[in-house]
Amino acid sequence: MKKKKFNLSGALALLLALLVLLIFVPINIIAGMFDKGYDMTPKKKYTLDQKTVDLLDRTSGQQIDIYYLSLLQYFKDSRVSDLLPLYHTLTQLEERDNIRLTCFRPNENPALAQELDPDGLLGTYEGDIFVKCNGIIKKVSRDKIFQTGADGSKQYAGEELIAAAIDTCSKGYLPTVYFLTGHGEKTIDTNFSNFSAAIRSNNYSVKELDLGAEGAIPADAKIIYLTGPTKDLTDKEKQLLLDYADNGGAMSFLLDPCDTKGRFYNIEKIMEEFGLILDYNIVTETLDYNKLNDPDRKQSENYLRVEYPAGAQSGAELTQDLTTDLNMILNGVSAEDSKQKTKIIAGISYPRSLTEIPDDSFPAAAYVERSSIIRNTENVDANGNHFWSTVSKSMGGDETTAKEADEKLSNISLDFGYYSYNKKSGAKLIVIGSTAPIDDVICTPTVELSQASEEVSSTSGTRMLTVFSNTWLYDSEVQFGVGNKINSYDHMVFQDSGDANGIIAILYIFPAIIAAIGAFVWLRRRNS
Repeated sequence: MKKKKFNLSGALALLLALLVLLIFVPINIIAGMFDKGYDMTPKKKYTLDQKTVDLLDRTSGQQIDIYYLSLLQYFKDSRVSDLLPLYHTLTQLEERDNIRLTCFRPNENPALAQELDPDGLLGTYEGDIFVKCNGIIKKVSRDKIFQTGADGSKQYAGEELIAAAIDTCSKGYLPTVYFLTGHGEKTIDTNFSNFSAAIRSNNYSVKELDLGAEGAIPADAKIIYLTGPTKDLTDKEKQLLLDYADNGGAMSFLLDPCDTKGRFYNIEKIMEEFGLILDYNIVTETLDYNKLNDPDRKQSENYLRVEYPAGAQSGAELTQDLTTDLNMILNGVSAEDSKQKTKIIAGISYPRSLTEIPDDSFPAAAYVERSSIIRNTENVDANGNHFWSTVSKSMGGDETTAKEADEKLSNISLDFGYYSYNKKSGAKLIVIGSTAPIDDVICTPTVELSQASEEVSSTSGTRMLTVFSNTWLYDSEVQFGVGNKINSYDHMVFQDSGDANGIIAILYIFPAIIAAIGAFVWLRRRNS
């Protein structure tokens, strides 16, 4: 009689199923109680960086208010899944006992929006973020939270910007831009009120500083402006500014032509440390095409068309770039505003020229990078010859500078603006040979007016450049160190279709064949 075989496969399967339930059900219950999530993204886009955590620990004793000018419920829409990193940043910040998150739409609560921006300088738009601490308010613009890299990569900058804002506000003061006084300079109230408003709109404080009276540079000074002096700095002031530069300070000199006796030796000394020379002249234009309109809409030799030489993005041996984005904006605005018959162009008025110290006469040339950012226009005649049409006339200085200005600086390529960057100390200097681009009274005309245009805002490429240069001198929004968090993608490169088909076979077809063989064997033996 044939022995009966016992088939334990059913009992074994039941036992394994019970074991799975006994193991995984409690694990899921425990995990649900703790509600713990894991950020599996390579750059940890959904988790606060350790630098941010350390900052929050240091500021745990301060009340911090964060205002998100929208509603968190919008993040639940699947169509905005790309915005989830911001949602997780905000909600993790809100978990801190000293941080209060307020979400509202500015059009629904205009009173609170006005409280955040009482002077109307920052702007309160849907999606903006404001951080408030110690009476200091700093804005994080919605346009900067998500960015696109030069390679097209999608980048999340929200945590970096919010952390930097918390860091700034917790210190009790905004980074401050100081305008020096005491040397016959133009003043903020009389000449630079609009420009100072533009600076404040970028989260800076703006103050005047009598350096001779104070005897020291304030600790919160991030940029120091010297605008249109008619007298030289004192020896003490010169040394204070040189010490400031040695410690990585940033300065911007806007130096009008002025008919004074003698030279600005101390100003010259500071510029020489950055490889630059001050010319004592005033430059005018002789070619009608390059003459722009003055505020009375009359073509003037004192209003010059200029160019903005390309920087590092042009492929030159430079590490800094202040002009490429500006040129793109100017070109874009010209095309975009064509329907309004308004064309923004590049210009400057009443300038003096600047000169670069030759490398062989400048010992620091190896580590001080200098480049022109404003230059007179190069022309081409009917025969293809290149020429320049500006004329230099001496103004101020001494006999040596007068001879140089009158005899050597006409009908040649001239520079009206420079940047200089000391790679060792980190010091930065902008020099422009005119205050007109930022002057409320004599603003550089850069708008070609049509007869139909009655009023057009008087802005300019040079004015834009001066505003943009503040971010280059000191960018308060990217100083914290978290950096942008970038999406990472794995990819494979195939030489040809055969190579691709081979990989497909290895990844999909062979495993499918093996699975089919296994299923066939199991079916044959399941009742054995």
